[in-house]
Amino acid sequence: MWAFLQKLSSPKYFYGIAGKLIPWFGWTCLIAMVVGLYYGLWVAPPDYQQKESVRIMYVHVPAAWLSIFVYIVMAVAGGIGLVWRMKLAEVIAASSAPIGASFTFLALATGALWGKPMWGTWWVWDARLTSELILLFLYLGVIALNSAIDDKRTAARASAVLTLVGLVNIPIIHYSVEWWSTLHQPSIFKGMEAPSVHISMLIPLLVMTLAFKLYYATVVLVQARNEILDRERNTSWVQELVTKG
Repeated sequence: MWAFLQKLSSPKYFYGIAGKLIPWFGWTCLIAMVVGLYYGLWVAPPDYQQKESVRIMYVHVPAAWLSIFVYIVMAVAGGIGLVWRMKLAEVIAASSAPIGASFTFLALATGALWGKPMWGTWWVWDARLTSELILLFLYLGVIALNSAIDDKRTAARASAVLTLVGLVNIPIIHYSVEWWSTLHQPSIFKGMEAPSVHISMLIPLLVMTLAFKLYYATVVLVQARNEILDRERNTSWVQELVTKG
């Protein structure tokens, strides 16, 4: 297993594997997205209180979950890059930042659209909303560091430190609805308890979450391949790849 991980960490080997995985992830993402949207927007019933506006949930909730998931991936990759100086980990962290920022922005935007009919306002300084906004700023900070520092290894170390420091915000986002009195509704999953939504609404929500994860996997692999080509452009294998292309 360790030998496989060492082999996978090779930029050349990862570039080839990623190229084979992208079509599989991409097409599966498209199928899951179509199925999830169809069942979420047309088949799932409206909520007895929120009516049709509840359908925003099928985009808002997966986007919010992925905004946290991608940040954790970035933190793990950044930590590996700091400790073991693994180039591939730095590439994954750098490639994930714009995608995570997009998910976070989508979560905030759809949350505002959902909040208007439910709360009567687009925005409140609610603990969950404020901590999610801070998450967006953390993503933008990582992107800015990666763009501002010319040396890729130095930029990776600086952005990894920022990402690891920002990890403190993740449990705040998750537990904010339990720690403070907020307008935001609580999580639909609470430990070993049954989900608080009906199965007819839960299934399309989980399918959309799968679609969003597959989208992330597809795009991060595409971004990582481009980043690898940029970092390894002076190596013989990239020069050979360019010549063949």
